[in-house]
Parts: sequence; structure tokens; C-alpha cells
Amino acid sequence: MKYFTISEFLYSPSAVQQRIWNGASRQQEDNIITLVEKVLDPLRQHYGKPISITSGFRCPKLNAVMPNASKSSQHLFGEAADICSNDGPIGNYALGQLIVQLGHFDQVIFEDVPMDSLLPLWIHVSWRHNGSNRQEIRKHVIGTGNVYPIVSRKELGL
Repeated sequence: MKYFTISEFLYSPSAVQQRIWNGASRQQEDNIITLVEKVLDPLRQHYGKPISITSGFRCPKLNAVMPNASKSSQHLFGEAADICSNDGPIGNYALGQLIVQLGHFDQVIFEDVPMDSLLPLWIHVSWRHNGSNRQEIRKHVIGTGNVYPIVSRKELGL
């Protein structure tokens, strides 16, 4: 783990506010380390700028209080992170494109994009510890509920 720490994955303002202990098991920590080694460290290396983790690991109690969180979220297993660039939606779009270009991911979701663009407020990225990674690219358009349509590489300009 060259650019990220376990504590970045465990820290959650929502957990602090709700007084929830957001601790991970050894297996969950191992999954976090694998996500970092396979996806996030290479991404940071190629991006060349800092990347912030806005949501990493979530214990079941924390996941339950998160708005719109899936009951089977990969955050529960240490297999997912929500990330942001310091360059705003344009930088987040570049992060998503780069993840897809590097090719090591399970799922990339361009989160909370406007109806007419792919400029996300953040990127959700995951890696399955068992290696059966789907290579799914999706988006979530603001105001569309729990709808996550597939995005093609062509739509990403790749």
C-alpha cells in the first residue's frame, strides 16, 4: 500500500456522527489491501495526483444508515471505495476513464452525473477478492433512484 492506508478506509464522518465503531476483520483488511494493490495504487501512480477516499469499508451498522446503500454492498467486504479527485467532476471523469483503461476492476460507477453528461461527483470502484471481476461500467444519474445503466467504452471516449 504505497499511497493509501487502512485508516483511510475505516474512517467515516457518518460513523463518527452516529457513534458507530467501523472496525474491519482481518479478511476485510486483506480485501482492502488487495483493492489498493490491484486498483488504487496503480491508479494513483498513473494519475499522478492525490486521490481521496470518501467512503471505504463499512461495517453492517454503518452501511444500514447510509442513504441508498445496497444491503450487499462491496463496501461491507472491503472490496470497494468511493473516490474523488481534487479536480472536481472533470478529474473524477478522468479517474473513471483511467480505471477502465488500466483494466483491473470489478465495477466502476460514475456516481451522481447530470442527465446530459458523464461528469461524476465521485467514482465508485470495486475489486472482488475471489478474482471473478465483471469489468462493469455504470453510471448513476442524479434523481433516477437506484437505476445504474451500463456505460460503454465508446461512451467514455475509449
